[in-house]
Amino acid sequence: MPYKRKKTVQGHGMKKGLKTKRKNKDLDEIESDRQEENAQKLLNQDIDLDQAGFGQFYCVECARHFIDEEARDKHRRSKVHKRRLKALEVDPYTIEESERAAGHGNWISPKKRKIETLTRENVSLPDNKRMKIQ
Repeated sequence: MPYKRKKTVQGHGMKKGLKTKRKNKDLDEIESDRQEENAQKLLNQDIDLDQAGFGQFYCVECARHFIDEEARDKHRRSKVHKRRLKALEVDPYTIEESERAAGHGNWISPKKRKIETLTRENVSLPDNKRMKIQ
C-alpha cells in the first residue's frame, strides 16, 4: 500500500496554516531526485552552514538532512525510512497511465521495483569530482 499523506489537519488540532509549513517532498519529486545526475548533486553537496550537518549527510529517499553520519545510518535502519522505500517501489504515475485509466486504452496495473537506499558509493561520481589516489 503506498504511503498516503493525511488530507486534513483540523482533526488533530493543528492550525490550517501549518499544513504547508512542514510539508515534505512528494513521491514524484523524490523519484526525480533519485535520477543519477540529481542524486549526485544531492549526495555530494558543497558545505552549507544553514543545513544540518553542513549539508553533508542527506537521505535522498526521505529528503532529510542529518547532523552526522551516525544519525543518518540510524535513520536508514528505522521504520520511517523503510516505509518510504516501500512506497517508492511502485512505478511513478504517468500521463499515459492517467489516459488509460480514463478509458483511452487498456489498463495496466503499476509494476513493483526493487528500491535500494542511495549512498555516495552507489552513485557514480563524474570524473572531475573523483579523488585521485597516488
